[in-house]
Amino acid sequence: MSALVTGDAVVLGLRPARLPSRALALLIDMVVAWAAYLIVSFALLLATASLDDAAQAAIAVALFVLVLVGAPIAVETLTHGRSLGKAACGLRVVRDDGGPIRFRHALVRGAMGVVEVLLTFGVVACIASLVSERGRRIGDVFAGTLVVRERVPAGRAAAVPPPPPWLLGRFSGLDLSAVPDALWLAIRQYLTRMGQLDAQVSWTMAVRLADDLVARTGAPAPAGVPPAAYLAAVMAERQTRDARRAFGTAHASWGGGGVAGVSVSATATGGTSTAGPVAPGSLDETRIPAAPTWAAAPSRTAAAPGARTAGPGAEPDSPPATGFAPPA
Repeated sequence: MSALVTGDAVVLGLRPARLPSRALALLIDMVVAWAAYLIVSFALLLATASLDDAAQAAIAVALFVLVLVGAPIAVETLTHGRSLGKAACGLRVVRDDGGPIRFRHALVRGAMGVVEVLLTFGVVACIASLVSERGRRIGDVFAGTLVVRERVPAGRAAAVPPPPPWLLGRFSGLDLSAVPDALWLAIRQYLTRMGQLDAQVSWTMAVRLADDLVARTGAPAPAGVPPAAYLAAVMAERQTRDARRAFGTAHASWGGGGVAGVSVSATATGGTSTAGPVAPGSLDETRIPAAPTWAAAPSRTAAAPGARTAGPGAEPDSPPATGFAPPA
């Protein structure tokens, strides 16, 4: 991913095209250009057979410049950086700031392409593209352009699972300004994939990420809250604040729940629960279901009634769940 900055200080995430895709696009363009050049040359050869050698040589040079140099420049100018080969490979030529190219950019690229591509059969262009960090050839450097990928495989975006209802609004007063984007990304990736991890690995990752988050916020995590639930609740709070800043609403919500949160009381034996809006931070901690301390290792001493106990040949107990299961 290339971090390009526009004149408005906006960072653009563009994927520079690498040598294989650029070579394929160039091969398609050259096949089409040389086919057109040979056809037009044969037609002009028949039409100018009566002319002297000097006139035929002048026509040949003009035809070379017009078809193999001028035509690619015109095509890139009119299509804003998409030749036939680039369109087939999903590529486009853009300026360094991410904007569309103009005639002067295409002219410099085409003029340098005579030396890089036509006279050296693409050897210079390949070497320059391999050496450049963003895969640019010499013509791109002089023209201030970059070949980027337009068609990027769109992966299926996984949604971050919502936190438990009894944690909504719990962290509304938490200072999140010191948390870096890299840590937010790691938390998001963990929450979206924790259902695919081994239970012990998932617990270890959740504890480590929760430790990092506590170190950045400066506020200890509440006791009795599983680490994954803590991470999901803080992530929900961050997204709620982002939505409030973006849309200017005082009632931004997470998954249909209000910012103030929802109070849920439940008995330890699976009794009925009641829900109702409460003010931020006023959640009665006595209503929180019993759960392992988030900073402690998974307990293996207690066993549910009817569960297998450790014995000869028995497998060790699995660590407790991380607090909640992501939606199917």
